[in-house]
This record gives sequence, C-alpha cells and structure tokens, in this order.
Amino acid sequence: MAIEYQAIRKEGLSTQIANAIRKAILDGALSVEERLPSETELADRFGVSRATVREAMKRLAAQNLIRSERGASGGAFVNRLTFDEARGDLVGTTRLLIGMNNIPFEDAIEARYLLESSCLALACENRSDDDLTAMAREINLQSGDLSDEDFCDSDVRFHSVIAKATGNPLLMFQVSGAIEAMQPLMNMLVYRLRDKKHIAGLHDRLRDALGNRDSVAAQTVLEEIAAYTRQLAELRRAPKEDPAN
Repeated sequence: MAIEYQAIRKEGLSTQIANAIRKAILDGALSVEERLPSETELADRFGVSRATVREAMKRLAAQNLIRSERGASGGAFVNRLTFDEARGDLVGTTRLLIGMNNIPFEDAIEARYLLESSCLALACENRSDDDLTAMAREINLQSGDLSDEDFCDSDVRFHSVIAKATGNPLLMFQVSGAIEAMQPLMNMLVYRLRDKKHIAGLHDRLRDALGNRDSVAAQTVLEEIAAYTRQLAELRRAPKEDPAN
C-alpha cells in the first residue's frame, strides 16, 4: 500500500486527503478490498485532525470508492466499483455538462449518434438472439399507444441494447451511458413534433440490419435517425407563423 503523505496546504484539507487516497486507488497502490489505515493513523500521517480525515472518508464513500464496516475486523475498505454505479455517475455528469455549459443541441446530436455509430459493426458481429428479441419488444411497445414519457424510456432501452450487443463492457459502458444521458434530453425537446410510428419503423429496420449482421445497412438507418432528429430540431427552432397573417 502506498499513499502520498506529502505536506498538504491548509485550505481544503479534506478534499486534498480524499484526492490523495483516490489517486492511490486509481493507480493501483491500494487494491480492491484492501483495508485503509485507521482514522487516527491517517490523521498522524497527514498531520491533520481526525475530523478532517473523517470528512475526507465521507467524500470517498460518496464516490463509492470506499465502504465502512463495523466490528473488530472492521474499518474502511476499498470498494469494487461496478459498471452500473459508474454509469450512473457518467449519466449525471454528462447531463450537468450539457445543461450548465450551453452545449448546442446540434453538438449533442452529433456526439450521441457518432458514439453509437462506433459500436454498430461490433454489435452486428456479436449480437445474440436475446438482443434481437429485446429490440423487437421495444419496437412492439413503440408501435402501440405509449405516453410520451414511456416512449422516451423505450427509445433509450432500444438503443442501449445495441451498445450491450457489442459484448464489450467498456464500450457498452461509454455508449449506453451517453445514450442514457443525451437521448432523454433530445426526446424532451422534440417529443411534440416527432412521429412515433416513423421512429418505430426506423427502429424495425435497424433491428433487421443487426439480425442480418449488416453493419452498412445499420449505419445507413442510424444516419437516417440522426437526420430525422436534426430535422425535428430545425422545426422546433423555426419561428411560428402569426395566425393573424
């Protein structure tokens, strides 16, 4: 185990201590399930109070990097971060970045579909019958009388299946996280303008392309979906006609 116990500045002590331990975890100096030194020992090594160390540990626990266990053999232990936990953080951070930095809608559309496009070939190669069944289930729902909210949820699930179909956990993490973060925002902005049956039809063609393991056809359909989203965005921005004219 190796944590950098270098002299730290007086301001933001708990943040600096949390960052030092976080770095040790990310660098592999602290292993999964390894027990951290006690609060007293950490306070001595960092030259701070136990209260400051305790605050740092709370920060790490909030990031799911450590957990606390009670008892004689208890203490603070390095957590194994799951993909589901990390994806939740990715989705939340992406939405905050878009919302707080005035990211143009066109940029979000471009990023979202380029990311999904990057996994189409692998999804076509590795997709399973279960993946196709899951896609068909969402298409069937979308062809019915879904509320706008339920349609948005189904839309996200449909495209997330494509990321899952790659069989690559890191690619699935990145792409499905981007879809979960950005697709609801797009749907929220254009849901009044879209033709649900048209989208369901595009999804059906995309599923057929994956079923035939035809990445070229899949890419063509995805580009049509992206173009349709841009078209809706243009309609949303278009000035409304004055009914008096």
